Amino acid sequence: MLGKKLVTAQKRGETRALCLGLGMVACSMMMYFFIGITIVPFYTKSVWTTETVCKVLKANIKDKVLCQNSEGSEDEDIFPYPCLQVWVNLTASGQEVMLYHTEDTLERNPKCSYVPGTSENSKEAKARIETIASNFKKYQTFPCYYDPGGMQTNVILSRLYPPKGLLFAFLWPTLMFTGGCLIIVLVKISQYVSVLSAWQ
Repeated sequence: MLGKKLVTAQKRGETRALCLGLGMVACSMMMYFFIGITIVPFYTKSVWTTETVCKVLKANIKDKVLCQNSEGSEDEDIFPYPCLQVWVNLTASGQEVMLYHTEDTLERNPKCSYVPGTSENSKEAKARIETIASNFKKYQTFPCYYDPGGMQTNVILSRLYPPKGLLFAFLWPTLMFTGGCLIIVLVKISQYVSVLSAWQ
């Protein structure tokens, strides 16, 4: 009687462990799919892939421009912000080019080197842009990214999804997938050992 209870409890534990392993594998596959349709296209689309050194030539704050936080937003979501333009000397080619914060900055407003975030208001944006301009004047030389193919003549300060960031994004689903597969293998080994012991 006690042996039957132990066997039943063992089978229940194996079933739960097997469900846990299959669930981890399924969740990791969903995460792979989500990363593949969101992050990977932005990474492959970026042409600013080569790192070089940029030297600031001038960092000027131009007239204020209108910033719309989101498409189809109301008038109160549109606020003026100072337009910072940073021109740098590209060490790789010696050209004078305009610097943008990220790839998204160029798409949102190609006239300005920095575009405020959607959560910032007019005062916060002004203070942040002034701080950024003073930092560029203080730190004249810094690493930047340019397009080695020459399709884009401008440069960016940082990539939205660098190679390290992409690897980090794939790290967690990989660990979950590996853990799920390991649980499934251990359950199958346990079942095989149980059957072998009962047969003997």
